[in-house]
Amino acid sequence: MVPPTLTRRQQEIHEYLREHLDDFPHPPTLDELCDALGLSSRGSLHKQIQALIEAGLVEPMNNLRRGIRLVEEDMPPMGDSDALPLYGYIAAGRPIEAIRNPEMIDVPAQLRSSKPCYVLEVRGDSMIEEGILDGDWVVIEHRDQARNGEIVVALVDGEEATLKRLEAKSGEVVLHPANSSLAAMHYSPERVQVQGVLVGQMRRYH
Repeated sequence: MVPPTLTRRQQEIHEYLREHLDDFPHPPTLDELCDALGLSSRGSLHKQIQALIEAGLVEPMNNLRRGIRLVEEDMPPMGDSDALPLYGYIAAGRPIEAIRNPEMIDVPAQLRSSKPCYVLEVRGDSMIEEGILDGDWVVIEHRDQARNGEIVVALVDGEEATLKRLEAKSGEVVLHPANSSLAAMHYSPERVQVQGVLVGQMRRYH
């Protein structure tokens, strides 16, 4: 599964590699990928590939000169396993970057959906009136679309992720906190990308 902090373009490139890598007679070079993806800028693709390398999804061969290949995903198949990937932290205050993290965490089947899910640890208090507290773990169903009123992981400007209730209007996306002392966050639609929808929650008491 693609880490939630990748941009839409990076996710598209990763999915292309997963679906078409076997079509190449050898690990593709950046030039070959540019041609295959219909891109004119090799430099732009290099930046996207570098992000995938940092995410641990692909690896270079001979410093990218002889191509790249996918890294085998260290993630158990969905099914009987109770383990889900814990990708790091999600802000329930001001947006912060969600940290990619390969750690796995056990999640009861009742707290997740039948679709691919991941876990984030909440930082902040902007969702406390929904009962989502600092230090809680939230279970997120991996989706790029959500209905109004759902609590989502929203990626802002392709860089910062936050946990908020979604309201999509004509020409505007509003991310609502659940804390009466905080104001809603207003963005143009192109600045916000849904990365998943809240389906479960866990808490540890010390």
